[in-house]
Amino acid sequence: MAETKDILTKYKNIALVGASKNLEKTSSIVMKYLQNNGYKVYPVNPTIRGEKILGEKVYAKVSEIDGQVDIIDVFRPSNEAVEIANEAVKIKAKVLWLQLDIKSPDARKIAEANNIIYVENKCTKIEIEKYLN
Repeated sequence: MAETKDILTKYKNIALVGASKNLEKTSSIVMKYLQNNGYKVYPVNPTIRGEKILGEKVYAKVSEIDGQVDIIDVFRPSNEAVEIANEAVKIKAKVLWLQLDIKSPDARKIAEANNIIYVENKCTKIEIEKYLN
C-alpha cells in the first residue's frame, strides 16, 4: 500500500465528505488545516448543499464536484463507506480515505478492484503533521 506521506504529497485536491458548518467539529478543523497546508478542499454535505464552509461551496455528492478530486476524505459512519466508494469509482478518484474509527471491508474491495488506493482508520491532519514536523 502507498505510504500516507506519498499520497498526501502527490494529491492535493480533496473532497471532504461529512463536512460541517460547525467550525468546532473535527471535519471542519481538518478542512481548515488542509486548506492552510496547500490543499484544495471541496466540502460535501447534502443537507447544506450550495452553502459555504470556510469559503468553499458545499456539494451534495462527490459526483457533483466540478473540479479535479484526487482524494475522497470520509467523515461519515462506516456503513456509508460502500456508497462513497462507488462514487469514488464513478469520478475516478485516486484515493478513498476513511478517517479515524471508520472501516469497511466492502468499500476496500470496491476501491482495490478499481485501482483506487484505500486508507482506513487514519486522519489526514495527523498524517500530514507527522511528516511536516
